[in-house]
Amino acid sequence: MDWPHIVTARQFLATERGAIVRDWGGRLPIVLAYPNSYAVGMSSLAVHTLYRGLNALPGVACERTFAWFDQPLPPNAPLLTVESQKPVREAAVLAISVPFEMDYVNVVAMLRRVPVPVRAEERQEGDPLILLGGPAVSANPLPLAPIADAIVIGEAEPILGALVEVFRAGWARRRAETLEALAALPGVYVGALHDGHRPVQRLWLENLDEFPAATRIIAPRAEFGDMFLIEISRGCLRGCRFCLAGQWYRPMRERSLESILAQAQEGLRYLPKIGLVGAAVSDYSQIEALVARLREMGAAISVSSLRVHPLPMVLLDALAESGSRSLTLAPEAGSERLRRAIRKGVSHEHILYAAEAARGRFASLKLYFMIGLPGETDEDIEAIVQVVSEVVHIFQREVVVNVTPFVPKAHTPYQREAMAPAEVLEARIARLREGCRALHVIFRAEGLSEARLQGVLARGDRRVGEVLASLPVPTTRGLAQAIARAGLAMDDYLRARPEGAPLPWEFIQLGAPAAQGGEKAG
Repeated sequence: MDWPHIVTARQFLATERGAIVRDWGGRLPIVLAYPNSYAVGMSSLAVHTLYRGLNALPGVACERTFAWFDQPLPPNAPLLTVESQKPVREAAVLAISVPFEMDYVNVVAMLRRVPVPVRAEERQEGDPLILLGGPAVSANPLPLAPIADAIVIGEAEPILGALVEVFRAGWARRRAETLEALAALPGVYVGALHDGHRPVQRLWLENLDEFPAATRIIAPRAEFGDMFLIEISRGCLRGCRFCLAGQWYRPMRERSLESILAQAQEGLRYLPKIGLVGAAVSDYSQIEALVARLREMGAAISVSSLRVHPLPMVLLDALAESGSRSLTLAPEAGSERLRRAIRKGVSHEHILYAAEAARGRFASLKLYFMIGLPGETDEDIEAIVQVVSEVVHIFQREVVVNVTPFVPKAHTPYQREAMAPAEVLEARIARLREGCRALHVIFRAEGLSEARLQGVLARGDRRVGEVLASLPVPTTRGLAQAIARAGLAMDDYLRARPEGAPLPWEFIQLGAPAAQGGEKAG
């Protein structure tokens, strides 16, 4: 056994409150994995929600594992669970929540540490079933199709019970029969059995109140370990043309005020701060009443994201009074023309109003912009410098500008668009860095090589999946090199897709029933 790893797991477990430790005897052992650090994973409400939901089902023992705790582990370190430090190899199911494309290499690394064959077709009777889910892999499952036994497409809550029944029956079945049973469930994609043409309907939870999504385990070493997280809504009203989350979780749904307050009352028994989670917290229809009630309960408040507009003053006051030193806003583009084109719904006046509202309340203002958007010109880059200049003049304290390259994502209105050439992005980053330096503004830009790799994974096919599965040492740099060795050109995946040309992920159907207000991305 790997005693240092066991000791580390026990040390992290000792800091927690609320972990569920059960004897695996007679129970279905499911390991819930997050392909990144413990700190990031324990700040994911998907982990908390699935952990709560699976352990609530009769006869289930669900434990957690992560790609690493506080530092990367050796490639040969066995993958163990947090709760009982058991080898993941002994579980019936390894369910991995994969929210971001750049964690795909960590999925491969974790499977090698189980150890289990990375390719699904090479697994034998007795190997754990590998189940994947999450927005990125749901939107385009093909890059992980050679690796996963099955992939849940969409929101997993409605199907948890049915999945567990299939897994439980799998004890008396051959592996192939279990895969056939999984493929028969709505919203489940089994790459070994899918012909690439039969549609798979995204799973969608109509009533959020049926499944609480809040902190289940108090974990001080999580990124947001000082607050009790509560999802207040899912989806977004805006439908920005570049945003996968905004399209994937449509239509927007809200939790009732009563259910949120009940969860907050429970959370305040353990932590003094409530973290409100949603694609745009300020769009919650009862945000002012929610903030007022939380403050009456004595809660400090934090939020996952805010829109530039609307920006309720009662919420800004609550954030400042709760000790928040910075405010983060995402204008996305510098010119009003480009913001209209991407459906951002934010005017120049909205940005300046937000800067004025933040002044005196916060010590730092962080602005997020995207470059390389379809239709962007050099004038749009100059417009970013100009709007930042005006914000600096108004805010008069620390301003931080974060820049990320546009990456086209499946199922968004921009799914067919090209990613801007590297040389164009480099030149625009250089211009923004120069402009921000002159304004004494802190400037940060995402690495172009990782952004391009994200673009390949977001719109990749099974060939990319085969490259992933073959990685001897799973790293992002190693993946880029392996793609080249396989004779695949990254530019082929980053180019524009002509209208009408088939898309590899077309068999995934997003539309929710019309009666529920569903809208499919165009």
